[in-house]
Amino acid sequence: MRRLTVEHKTLYRYAEPVSFGTHRLMLRPRDSHGLRLLDARMTLSPPAEVKYVYDVFGNSIGLADFQEPGAELRIESTLELEIYPVPALQDLIAREAASYPFVYSSDDRLDIALPAARHYPDDGAVEAFARSFLPESGTRDTLDLLMAINGAIKERFAYQARYEEGTQAPADTLRLGSGTCRDFALLFMETVRELGFAARFVTGYLYTPQLDPLAGDAFQGAGATHAWAEVYLPGAGWIDFDPTNALVGTDHLVRVAVVRDPRQAIPISGSFSGTEGAFLGLEVDVRAACHSADTEPAEAEAAAATDALPAPSNDAAPEAPRPAA
Repeated sequence: MRRLTVEHKTLYRYAEPVSFGTHRLMLRPRDSHGLRLLDARMTLSPPAEVKYVYDVFGNSIGLADFQEPGAELRIESTLELEIYPVPALQDLIAREAASYPFVYSSDDRLDIALPAARHYPDDGAVEAFARSFLPESGTRDTLDLLMAINGAIKERFAYQARYEEGTQAPADTLRLGSGTCRDFALLFMETVRELGFAARFVTGYLYTPQLDPLAGDAFQGAGATHAWAEVYLPGAGWIDFDPTNALVGTDHLVRVAVVRDPRQAIPISGSFSGTEGAFLGLEVDVRAACHSADTEPAEAEAAAATDALPAPSNDAAPEAPRPAA
C-alpha cells in the first residue's frame, strides 16, 4: 500500500475584478478496491458554494457557484489517499481472452460498444500503426500485444508539453511524432480500438519517486496532473496503460475520473464576465508526497520500473475560464 498526499493548486489572474460563472471541478477521486480516499479538502477564493453530482460515467463533479467577484481565482484541492498494488495481470485475464484475437461476450459487447468504437477520423495511419503489432499469422499473447503498443508510443514519440486547450487527433500525433500525455493516451486508445479492444480515457495524477526526496521522517515531492488510458480485458477488468511512461497496472497512477473521450475530462472549466483582455493567465502547481509504502515484491518492482521515468508531464492542466457569452 502507498499512502499519498496530493496537492493541486490553480490560480487564475485577471487585470480587474471579474464575475465568475459556475465552475465544473473534476478533482475528487472515488473510493474503490484500488484507491481509498481518506480525506478531500478544497479551498476556494473568492468563496463559493459547492454542490457535488455524478456525471454520466459516475465521476464525482463539483459545481462551484462563486459569491463575489475577484481579480484572482484560487482553487486548491488536497487529497489524502491510499493506493493499493495491482495483482499479477496475467493471472487475472480470462483464459478465452489470454490470446489475441478474442471475442468479448455478448453481455460485454452491449456495455462496451462505445468505448470499443473508433472516435476520430483516420486516413489509414492509425490502422496501419495498429496492424504493425500483429503477427503475419496466428495469435499473439493479449497482454504482450497491449504492452508492446504502450511501450512503442513511449519509445518512438517525443514528449512535448503543450498548454493550449484540446487534444491532438491520433493521426496528427503519428504525423508529428510528438505530443503530450493526453495525446499519447488518445493515440493508444484509438490504436487498440482499431484492434477491437474497449478503451477509455483517465485523468488523474502520477507519483514519481525520483521527485520525492527524503526529508526528515517523511517524503516531500512533486507529481503532476496526468492522463493515461484503460483497456477492458475479460477477467481482469479495466487495466491502466500509461503510454507516456510505458507503465501498466501500477500504484503510481492516481485515477480521478474516467471518460469515453478526452474532451469530457477537463479538471477545471468555467466562465467569467469582464472586459475584453481581462484574463491574464493561470498557474498550476501539483505536488504528490508519499508518507509510507510497503516493501512487498510487487511494490519494489513497480518502484524500480519508475526509476527511469521522465519528469512527469503537466499537460492535463485545466483550461482557462472562458468569457461568458
